[in-house]
Amino acid sequence: MKQCKAAVIGGSGYGANELIRRLLLHPDVELARVTSIDHVGEQLAAAHPNLEGRSELRFENISPEEAAAGMDVVLVALPHKVAAAFVQRLAGTAVPRIIDLSGDFRLKDAAAYEHYYGQKHPCPELFADAVYGLPELNRAAIQKARIIASPGCFATATELGLLPLAKAGLLHGDVRTVAITGSSGSGAAASAGTHHPVRALNLKTYKPLSHQHVPEILETLASIGANNVHLDFVPVSAPLARGIFVSSFVTLPASVNEATVAAAYAQAYANERFVRIPKGRLPEVAAVSGSHYVEVGFTVGPEHGGTRTMVAFSAIDNLIKGGAGQAIQSMNLALGLDEGTTLMDPGGYP
Repeated sequence: MKQCKAAVIGGSGYGANELIRRLLLHPDVELARVTSIDHVGEQLAAAHPNLEGRSELRFENISPEEAAAGMDVVLVALPHKVAAAFVQRLAGTAVPRIIDLSGDFRLKDAAAYEHYYGQKHPCPELFADAVYGLPELNRAAIQKARIIASPGCFATATELGLLPLAKAGLLHGDVRTVAITGSSGSGAAASAGTHHPVRALNLKTYKPLSHQHVPEILETLASIGANNVHLDFVPVSAPLARGIFVSSFVTLPASVNEATVAAAYAQAYANERFVRIPKGRLPEVAAVSGSHYVEVGFTVGPEHGGTRTMVAFSAIDNLIKGGAGQAIQSMNLALGLDEGTTLMDPGGYP
C-alpha cells in the first residue's frame, strides 16, 4: 500500500497532465482524486489521451474542502488569479501540504502582485506561510513548508541560469534577458496567438518588459546575493510545443574571466542532480524536452573598456522542470521521499 495520498485540483490542463502522469507512476504516492470543471464524470483520458487505460479515476467537480479530505498533499493546477481563493480555503482544512503551481503565492510584495497581475491579492496574509518551491535554493525550507509556491517556467529557467553568479557576488546592475518559449506554456485552451497555423510559422514577443515573472526573478536573485539588479525581460513565442531557452546578458568586471565563472557554476551545481552543465556544447531545448533536467551554460566575451559581457544560457522543459515536475520534486521533499522519484527519466531525443 502506498504511504501517501494526493489530490489534484484543476486536472484538465497540460501541466495537470504531467502531474497526473507522474503521480500515477509514483511508488509512494497514490493519486486519489482529480477535480475539474471540465469533463466532469468522465475518465481522465477524456482530457489526457496518453492516459487511456492507466486509471479508473474520473474528474470530479467538488469543493476544495472535499478534495482535501483524507489527503496528505493537494496540488493546485489552476491559473493565477483563480488559484489563490482555492489555496485560502485549503489552508483552512487539515491537509498537511499544499502545492500551488500558479503565481499567486510566489511574491512577498502585495503591491508588486497587484501591479503585475492586475488585481489585489485576496489573501496576502498567507504570503508569510508560502515557501518558494525552487529546490536548488530552498530545499530545507520546502521540507518543512505547508504551502509551497511552485516557481514559474520563465523564472525557473532564468534564475537557474543566473543563480551561480548571484551566489558568487558577481550579479549586479542591468541584466537583459530574452526567453523563448513553446506553445504549451499558454495552456490547453486555444487562442488567436497560440493557434497552430499561426504559431508554427511565427516568432513574436508578448509582454516585453512587463511580464509577471519579472518581480519573481528579482526577489529570488536578491535573496541569494544579487545586488541592485535591474531586469529587462523579453519573452518570445516560438514554434515549439515544449521548451524554454533563455539568454541573459550580464556585464562583469574585466578581472572576472572565464575560469572564475566556470568555478562559480561548478560549485553552485556540484550536488544538484537535475542541473547539467553540458561538456563541449551549450544548452539546448532538444536535450531536456520531455525531462525534468535543466541545462545551463555561459559565454564570456573579451575585455572592453574595463568590463566583459557574459551571456548565461539555460534550457528547460516548461511543463516539467518549469511546472509539474518541479511541483512533484517539492512534493517529494515535503513528504520525506527521495526528491527524484518519478523524475529521473532523461526524455527522448530528438
